[in-house]
Amino acid sequence: MPASSPSSFPEGTLHVIPIDGIPEIRPGDDLGALIGNAITGAIGSLQDGDIVAVTQKVVSKAEGKLIDLRDVAPSTLAQRIATDWDKDARQVEVVLRESVRIVRMVRGLIIAQTKHGFICANAGVDASNVASDTVCLLTDDADASAEAIRQGLVSRFFGKSAGSSPLGVIVTDSFGRPWRSGIVNVAIGVAGMAPLADYRGQYDAAGYELRATVLAVADELASAAELVMHKLAARPVAVIRGFDAQTLGEPGTSRDLVMAEERNLFV
Repeated sequence: MPASSPSSFPEGTLHVIPIDGIPEIRPGDDLGALIGNAITGAIGSLQDGDIVAVTQKVVSKAEGKLIDLRDVAPSTLAQRIATDWDKDARQVEVVLRESVRIVRMVRGLIIAQTKHGFICANAGVDASNVASDTVCLLTDDADASAEAIRQGLVSRFFGKSAGSSPLGVIVTDSFGRPWRSGIVNVAIGVAGMAPLADYRGQYDAAGYELRATVLAVADELASAAELVMHKLAARPVAVIRGFDAQTLGEPGTSRDLVMAEERNLFV
């Protein structure tokens, strides 16, 4: 994919560009610099308005959010759950520690609320793509992580302050969905863009006033990025080009995507 979108494409065309060349990430690595190097190698540079999607796993690895299970002493509850459902008691213990509320526990699956407000399987604790006897936790503040990456990329590719550049960064993770099979990527960290598109008060082609239409565009972009990142491709970064996030309004954070308790009808 060339760095510039050909003018022959219709207006509204979206390009999702895979970025290869990210090495194995280790705690303490300068993730922003490594992403910048890979972008330079893949497409040369970024353009104003680009949105960079980065998987949570590499962010958490760089920030040292890894737990050695050999150092974990399971509680009585963790041991009971593990025995009943043939689980690793140490991993169950980490899930319980990362949870502020257990929403549902069935057949050994724990649906939990994290300190970030996310409701997800196993409180986001993940044993994939890490060393044996190790699990990866969600980053403490993915919005801050996204902003740090954004500032580094703006400085590198635009040479101006991050606040003056229309560049977005989304930290993505895979979540399940109630009543739908399969998982999708969603935004758990957002910087440089509004995560929602609010159409309330506007009118459709038939003259109907929209009263409840608020689209989670950051989640939609995260899902689009996953199509080129691919779970098994070891490709944790993608650049989304052609989406005009500046029309959404002032930048926000992933907290805007978490439904308020008073509006939650199900848990």
